[in-house]
Amino acid sequence: MHRTKLDFGVRTCAMQRLRDQLGVRVYPAHRLDRATSGVLLFALDPVAHERLSTAFEYGGIAKRYLAIVRGWPPDVLTIDHPLRRLSDDGEVLEAETAQQAITSLRTLARTELPVPIDRYPAARYALVELRPTTGRRHQLRRHLKHANHPIIGDTTYGKGAHNRLFRERFGCKRLLLHASRLELTQPTSGQPLAIDAAPPPDFAAVVAALRCNDGPQEALP
Repeated sequence: MHRTKLDFGVRTCAMQRLRDQLGVRVYPAHRLDRATSGVLLFALDPVAHERLSTAFEYGGIAKRYLAIVRGWPPDVLTIDHPLRRLSDDGEVLEAETAQQAITSLRTLARTELPVPIDRYPAARYALVELRPTTGRRHQLRRHLKHANHPIIGDTTYGKGAHNRLFRERFGCKRLLLHASRLELTQPTSGQPLAIDAAPPPDFAAVVAALRCNDGPQEALP
């Protein structure tokens, strides 16, 4: 999103690129992890920025994500698991009280690869829709780990064996998490607004590759 001391090697960032494209100051209304693709929302003036930031803070903006996860989750799952805050270095602040965190999951498709991993004779994966109703840091990644369905490509909360399989078989070196939709009230006009972002080519390529594998599976959209 913007330059920080945690990413010294990053030469460009979303905030800088958008500012240079528009030639005006921009105000980030929320953030995504650097490894997550999808919708980013900016304001062009302080008043709109304040309204959007408040809407994010108090649940006034609906968020939809797509992810590929390990295993086969149930068709519908609500993950209600409080989370403690993280430090700037990503460490859990154990001294603080855990905050309420809720994520709704819906399984869109399931697939199975004839590849033994750990003690299992085959590797199962699912394409899921995630809708967080709270906005804790790394909430989706931490919640999916808690549910034993970590997101593929997550080097912090995921499973190394599955991440390596996706790198070797599909050339996938990214976190398979994509912010696909925001639903909000336009801060100036007050009209309903929906913003969609299709999965980028590298995400879509993995979905397509999973569809083509032999073995029992449900077609991935």
